[in-house]
Amino acid sequence: MKMIQQMQQRLMKAQEELGSETVEGSAGGGAVRVTVNGHMHAQAVKIEPTAVDPSDVEMLEEMVLAAIVDATQKAQELASKRMSSITGGMKIPGLM
Repeated sequence: MKMIQQMQQRLMKAQEELGSETVEGSAGGGAVRVTVNGHMHAQAVKIEPTAVDPSDVEMLEEMVLAAIVDATQKAQELASKRMSSITGGMKIPGLM
């Protein structure tokens, strides 16, 4: 029982730490970059001026979406690695 409590405490601490860790996703060769924290909340969007073409807004929208998807996937991988290191690879329902 004590081991379970220790694991719970380590999991809670890891969840807190994930909130301050960030990953960056990009698209268009880095023309669009999105920063997401370990809780998968977007923190920042950076768009290079060269990516802005008023006659092709659709391309910019696609790059922003692609960068968000990339950053979210990286954040999920980060969270999965952190939790897996604590649980020893056990799949705990509702954790991730």
